[in-house]
Amino acid sequence: MRLLRLAFFSFLFLFILVTGISLFIPSHVRISRATNVGAPPSAIMPVLQDPARWKEWYPGLDSAALYYENGVVKGVNMSPDGKVSLVLQENKGTEVITEFRSSMRPVINGWNVISHPGSDSTTVQWYMDFHLRWYPWEKFTSILFDRWYGPKMEKGLENIRHLTDSSRLSQ
Repeated sequence: MRLLRLAFFSFLFLFILVTGISLFIPSHVRISRATNVGAPPSAIMPVLQDPARWKEWYPGLDSAALYYENGVVKGVNMSPDGKVSLVLQENKGTEVITEFRSSMRPVINGWNVISHPGSDSTTVQWYMDFHLRWYPWEKFTSILFDRWYGPKMEKGLENIRHLTDSSRLSQ
């Protein structure tokens, strides 16, 4: 009985300690990557705005099926059963916002296209916003998000650059 009580209180103390430490980790995490593209915003935005063209540059979507809402293409299904999808939410001129839907909490993906007057390049920024609950496992997992998603974001931006680069297209 004593050993059982010791184990219970040890587990309870450890849980409270880990939960307390996790409360210092922010509930909103944003990871972001950016690259300069040698093309005007008018060449970049159609690639970002059209879900049917996401397969051309978004890593892992080359065989994804299109996602339809009311007969209109609104995104892509990232899993064969359609339970994981990337859906277009807003198109704000130079910003495109999508929502990654799965069994977990939705993740916001956004692309900003920033033009530089007097320059021959445009900056494309890709960000992902995660809103976490207080659960310690979610908070501690968020520490690894940059390592998991960062390389995919860099690859996607590189694909956009190659797809829209005006010096490559003029050849």
